[in-house]
Amino acid sequence: MLDKSYYEKADEIVQLYGAKASSLIPIIQDIQSEFRYLPPELLSYIAKKIGITEAKAYSVATFYENFSFEPKGKYVIKVCDGTACHVRKSLSIIERLYKDLGLSKEKHTTDDMLFTVETVSCLGACGLAPVLMVNDDVYPAMTPELVTELLNKLKMEV
Repeated sequence: MLDKSYYEKADEIVQLYGAKASSLIPIIQDIQSEFRYLPPELLSYIAKKIGITEAKAYSVATFYENFSFEPKGKYVIKVCDGTACHVRKSLSIIERLYKDLGLSKEKHTTDDMLFTVETVSCLGACGLAPVLMVNDDVYPAMTPELVTELLNKLKMEV
């Protein structure tokens, strides 16, 4: 069960866009931006508020890869494993992230909710390969050593 403040924030967001079916995507985008994930309870709540079925809301939220029902860390690290990055050894970067953060293919977020690691097909920065993003910042020409340095820097910012 979510805290009352989650529902209050959802109400604010619905009011911003209007309680209509056509507002679903911007509403759930803002909710995910606010909470770093899309709480399933809020998705059901929003569906009722804007007059659509839960099934419709879930079909939209699950159609778009960007939406996540799992809580994410403060720093979401997206590692490109597209062709250019893969050839330039992005796998060693993923392995270093898993090792340094105690994560795995099954466990993507640290227990302290500081880091989430995701592998993506392409970040559109092939000329900078191998590349990763931390939230909205791009880090080009990564190496396992640079990954460790970056993680230490991010930990100091907390």
